[in-house]
Amino acid sequence: MKKEKIMHKTGQIGVSAEDIFPLIKKFLYTDQEIFLRELIANAIDATTKLNALATKGEIKEELGDLTIDVILDENEKTITIRDNGIGMTEEEVIKYLNQLAFSSAKDFLEKYSGENLIGHFGLGFYSSFMVSEKVEVKTRSYQENAVPVKWECDGTPEYNLDQIEKETRGTDIVLHVNEDGKDYLKKERIQELLDKYCKFMPVPIRFGTKKTYETEGEGEDAKSTEKEVDNIINNSDPLWKKSPSDIKDEEYKDFYHDLFPGYFNDPVFWIHLKMDYPFNLNGILYFPKLTNNFDAQKSKIHLYSNQVFVTDDVRAIVPEFLMLLHGVIDSQDIPLNVSRSQLQNDHNVRKITSYITKKVAEKLSDLFKKDRAEYEKKWDDISVFVKYGMLTDNSFYEKANNVSLYKNIDGQYFTFEELKEKIKDKQTDKHKKLICIYSTDKKGQHSYIQSAKDNGFEVLLMDNPFIDVHFMQFMEQKETDITFVRVDSDTADNLVQTEDKKESVLSEKQQEKVKTLFTEMLKDEKNNIELKALSPEDMPVIITKPEFMRRFKDMQQFQNIGGGEMPEFYNIVINSNNPLITDKLLNMKSEEKKERFANYLYKLAKLNQNMLTGEELTDFVKTSVEFLK
Repeated sequence: MKKEKIMHKTGQIGVSAEDIFPLIKKFLYTDQEIFLRELIANAIDATTKLNALATKGEIKEELGDLTIDVILDENEKTITIRDNGIGMTEEEVIKYLNQLAFSSAKDFLEKYSGENLIGHFGLGFYSSFMVSEKVEVKTRSYQENAVPVKWECDGTPEYNLDQIEKETRGTDIVLHVNEDGKDYLKKERIQELLDKYCKFMPVPIRFGTKKTYETEGEGEDAKSTEKEVDNIINNSDPLWKKSPSDIKDEEYKDFYHDLFPGYFNDPVFWIHLKMDYPFNLNGILYFPKLTNNFDAQKSKIHLYSNQVFVTDDVRAIVPEFLMLLHGVIDSQDIPLNVSRSQLQNDHNVRKITSYITKKVAEKLSDLFKKDRAEYEKKWDDISVFVKYGMLTDNSFYEKANNVSLYKNIDGQYFTFEELKEKIKDKQTDKHKKLICIYSTDKKGQHSYIQSAKDNGFEVLLMDNPFIDVHFMQFMEQKETDITFVRVDSDTADNLVQTEDKKESVLSEKQQEKVKTLFTEMLKDEKNNIELKALSPEDMPVIITKPEFMRRFKDMQQFQNIGGGEMPEFYNIVINSNNPLITDKLLNMKSEEKKERFANYLYKLAKLNQNMLTGEELTDFVKTSVEFLK
C-alpha cells in the first residue's frame, strides 16, 4: 500500500486569536509552568494508547523503547517533548489540533466554567503557547504506510501543515521559547519542573544524561569510574500503586523521606489507601512527628490524577484536621477543572472525604487494639492530631473518642471511660460532676500537684497551650457530667470530700486574728481571703484562681481575642494548720513583725504561682536573705 502524499496546507484554527490565546494564558492556566506537565501528560496518553492497542493484538511489531524524552537546546531556544507513542495522521492532526469544540471565550465561559472539562477538548497542548512564539508538531502515526506530517503555528489562528520525513513512530512537540519564557531554557529550571510534576508518571521520562560513579575492586585496589547514564527523572511504579502486603516498613519510611527530604524524623506510622469501588483511590498518608508550628507542617499532601501531579492544596477533599498528615493521594475520579489545577466539589469528593476520615479512625483503632503499649508510646506524637480531629470533625470524634488517651502526671495513660472509673470515688463534687484535675506545667505547679496527689487525686498533664484548653472545653460540652480544673484552681482546692476535711488546730478567735491580719495587710487588693484547715504539710498560704478566668486569659493569649484584658482576680487561702501560721506567726510579739512575716508568706505564695516579678521579686529575695541572717 502506497503512502498517501500530501501537499502543503494552510488553514485557520477554529477560534479567533482574540478569544483563544488570552483565554489560555489568563483563564485556563494561571500558573505558566504547568505547560511542561500538560505536554508530557499528552505524551503519556499517546504511549498508553499504543500499549493498549498492542495488548489487543492490533499492533504486531515490537514496540521498542517507549521512554519519553525532554530535550533542551539552549542555543536554538527550544524545548522538545518526544514520545514513541501512537502518533497522528494528517486527519487526526487537523481534528485534534485545529478543531476546538467551542467558538469563543465568551461561549466557553458561559457553557463550561465550573464543569469537569479535563480530557474534553485536548486543551493541554495549547498551554505550550504560554511560553512559545512558535510551536511545531512533528508526528507519524503507528498505522501502516502513514504519512508523517509537521503542523506549525505561531500563536495566531493560522497554521501550516506539511509532509516531512520521519522514520520513527510517535510525536515531537518543539517549543520555540519566547522572551517571557526564557527562564525555562535553563537546565536547572526544567529539572525542577520535572521533579515537581512528573516524578511518578507511569512511563519513563528521560532528561538528558547524568554522571554516576562505579567502584570496582576492594580496599586499596578500589577504583571509581565516572560514567554518563540516562537521567530518568521518574519512578513509574510508585509505592502507593503496590499491594500493602508486599511492602516492608523500611520501604514506607524511605518513600516518606523521598517525598519530604526536609523532614529528618521517621513518620510515627502510616495508612495505605487502596479502593476500587465506588471510586478509585490510592495513596499513602503518614503521621509525622508534630511540632507546635502547625502551619509549617500543613499542605504536605500531594494530589495526583493517574500519577500526574495536580496540587498540594487538597482542602476540598481532606478535612482540616487531616491537613496535618503528609503523603500522597492518587485518584482518577477526583473532578478537576480543565487546567488540572483545581478540585471541583461534587458527590465523589464528599465520598472520598468520608472514606479518608474513616480509614484514619480505623487505623488508630487497629493500632490501639493490636498493641496498646506500642500505641501509648506513640500517643505523645499523635495526640495533637487526634484532639484537633475530634474538635473539628464530629464523625471523627465519634470514631476516635474510644482510643483518645489521657496522660497523668506520672506518665500513665487512660481512655476516657477508664479515667472516669478511676476518679469517680474521690473526684465527684456535690453536683455529681466528675472533676478532672490537670496540670499545664509539671515543674512550675509541682507543689500543687504534690498536694493533690497527697489527697489521693489523679492529676492529668495537659501541657499543649495550642490545643488542650480548647479540647477540655469541647469535652465538657460533649460529656456534661465532667469538668476540667487546673490543679491550682479554686475548684481543685474545694474538692476535698466532707469526710476527709480536717479540723483547724486554731480556735475561732485565733482564726479571726489571722484573717484580720491578712485582710488589713492586703486591704488595697480586691482578692478573696479565706482560712482553710488543710494538711500541716501544705503551704502556709496558697493562691488559687477561678478556672473560667484562667481559661479566658489562655484563649486571649493564644487566639488574640479582643475585648480588653480581664482583671486579675484570685483567692488567697491561709492554711490554719500549717506550723508557720499556728506556731510562728501567732506567737510573734511585735505587730510589725507579724505583718512583715505574713507579707513574706503571701509573696511566697505568689512566687509559687509565677506571679512575683520585677521590683516585687527583688524585694522578696532581699527579705529572704535577711531572714536567713
